[in-house]
Amino acid sequence: MVLSVLALAGRLEWPRGAALRAAALFGFVDFGVSLGLLYWAETAVPSSVAAILYATIPLSTAVLARAFGLESLNARKVAGALVGLAGVVVLFSAQLGADLPPLPLAAACLGAVTAALAGVLLKRAPGGSPVAVNAVAHLVGAPFCLAASLALGEPWRLPATPGGWGSLVYLVVFGSVIAFVAFAFLVQRWPVVRTSFIAVLTPVLATLLGAAVLHERLGLPALAGAVVVVAGVAIGVTTGRPRPAGR
Repeated sequence: MVLSVLALAGRLEWPRGAALRAAALFGFVDFGVSLGLLYWAETAVPSSVAAILYATIPLSTAVLARAFGLESLNARKVAGALVGLAGVVVLFSAQLGADLPPLPLAAACLGAVTAALAGVLLKRAPGGSPVAVNAVAHLVGAPFCLAASLALGEPWRLPATPGGWGSLVYLVVFGSVIAFVAFAFLVQRWPVVRTSFIAVLTPVLATLLGAAVLHERLGLPALAGAVVVVAGVAIGVTTGRPRPAGR
């Protein structure tokens, strides 16, 4: 609703034709499938494990982008994705080792793969304002989340505390409106594999914010993992551009 109001008030360009279909597919796969799987999985799977699984997104995106004929699959992209993934593993190495329920773990894995697929589908036919694109995408994805919630028998109730309302408002404003508008903006202008490296930077930023805001202790594995992640991102996003022919 917020995105639609912004798009209408700003008289922004709505996606049409192939771009409209791409936005709808993006909404179904990302908001209707991927995020629902992730949120459900994290009721049983530790965030550290989910972060590691989602750090595979650059690698999955590189393979899918090649399969759809969008980008070539070169050694530098793969190396950057693998180094970034290794950094996230090191980052959370102290938190691993617990027994994990297989079904939520499978849901988190599928959530990561479908998140990569969503970005590739959006890249196939970019068009329209990023705000309007996300208005369409959220509109398409929402009914599938509502249907799944009803099927699971989840209770529907509004937050009862200021903290609960604060979390909800944060997820709406920053987690949906700003984050995914920025993602669509980047997908329209950058190679989709380069954009996907956001997935390995997120755990590093969360760790640093935890240290700054919650005063969580940063051990050697966390610091080493952060350095490796940044190195992987640097390798993956500096893929270079083809040289122009002649002058």
